[in-house]
Amino acid sequence: MTQNVNIERRLRWQCRRGMLELDELLQSYLDRRYAHADASEQDAFRALLKLSDQELFDYFFGALVPLDPQLRHVIEHIRRAAGA
Repeated sequence: MTQNVNIERRLRWQCRRGMLELDELLQSYLDRRYAHADASEQDAFRALLKLSDQELFDYFFGALVPLDPQLRHVIEHIRRAAGA
């Protein structure tokens, strides 16, 4: 149980970005879906957190679409949950 709490704390810290819009999207996904997502979606979310703020912004609000299908999948879940 302690390991799960530490993982969640680390992910929550990684969700804190330089843009409020990104913070809200990522935190919302972490709060609402991450724990229930399958392992591949969780892996994709953790990979997403390694991207720069600009890349994330472009994926969520711009016209860029990631080549990786798992990243596309998790981004679509995040956008759908936010009503974007």
